[in-house]
Amino acid sequence: MAVNCLNKIRESLLISKSELARRAKLSPITISRIEKGFDCRMETKRKIILALGLKLSDKEKIFNE
Repeated sequence: MAVNCLNKIRESLLISKSELARRAKLSPITISRIEKGFDCRMETKRKIILALGLKLSDKEKIFNE
C-alpha cells in the first residue's frame, strides 16, 4: 500500500470526498480506497491532482513515491 497525503490535503481545501470524486470524474469509493493507501493508476492520480486545483508537478505533495 502506498502512503499518501490525499485525505489531509483534501480536508485542508475543505473538499468532501464526494465533491473531489465529482470533480475528478471518479467514484467516491475510489477516493476512499486511495486515501486508505491502495494503489491507483497514473491516470487516476492525474485526475485527482487536477481536481484539487494543483499542478501535475505537485504530485509529490500528495503521492509520496
